[in-house]
Amino acid sequence: MEDYILRATVEGSVRIFVATTKILVEKSRQLHNTTPVATAALGRLLTASAMMGMTLKNDTDIITTTLKGDGDIGGIVATTDSESKVKGYAYNPHIEVSFNKAGKLNVGGAIGAGTLTVTKDLGLKEPMSGQIELISGEIAEDLTYYFATSEQTPSSVALGVLVDVDNSVKQAGGFILQIMPDAKEEVIVHLENLLPTLPSVTTLLEQGNSPEDILKILFGDLDITIHDKIYPEYFCNCSEEKTRKALISVGKKELELILKEDKQANIHCHFCNKDYNFSEDTISELIANL
Repeated sequence: MEDYILRATVEGSVRIFVATTKILVEKSRQLHNTTPVATAALGRLLTASAMMGMTLKNDTDIITTTLKGDGDIGGIVATTDSESKVKGYAYNPHIEVSFNKAGKLNVGGAIGAGTLTVTKDLGLKEPMSGQIELISGEIAEDLTYYFATSEQTPSSVALGVLVDVDNSVKQAGGFILQIMPDAKEEVIVHLENLLPTLPSVTTLLEQGNSPEDILKILFGDLDITIHDKIYPEYFCNCSEEKTRKALISVGKKELELILKEDKQANIHCHFCNKDYNFSEDTISELIANL
């Protein structure tokens, strides 16, 4: 199944995004060579980020979500644009595999206690930012709490990454469900009764369910309207030209210091693990141009 996200409304009063993101998360795993726990943690955040990207209106808008914790993974970052092109990284992608009491990968323990910050760059003078204390480190629960407190939107977030025995990604996906102010009472009651009994997202996907099927499982015969279908991808837009501009931006004095002490510059992209190397001659040329 190809990766895609549906944006839908139910009875005109519930907004929902449903995603399958196996290919995207597997590409992230290969780029960062993550261990299973890091694959699950980063994959969950990338999936959520891709869905959040569908709320953006302009091509230049960006959402960056950062979790920082005192667990072994240290933190994870994911960023998305309005086309759900996402990229991200874990501070420590090679943490040891651990499991929780339920026998699942211990993402919450890997992240630990800390904060979740969502920053929206919407082309205004200053980016908009909201932050919460993590309540579990399981990411879906933390995002549910974030939407309720920082954006005053009652929500339910489900995220999952199933890692195969060879460490590849077997399934990945999720949904973000948000109750609008004019939601009908019967819809709210329906969800309150259903959500606690719903199988995990990866179980639903492993059973062969598509995002359309998951919508039907969630809402049955209620009036579902699908508005958009978008194809997310893992995409890093770094380039030698952008890296060169970043190097120039440090200023002439700093470049002269780099030339004197190191004779070269190496800039590493955390999002795709590319290295850009600038020789002594190149740095001298940059200084001369400045």
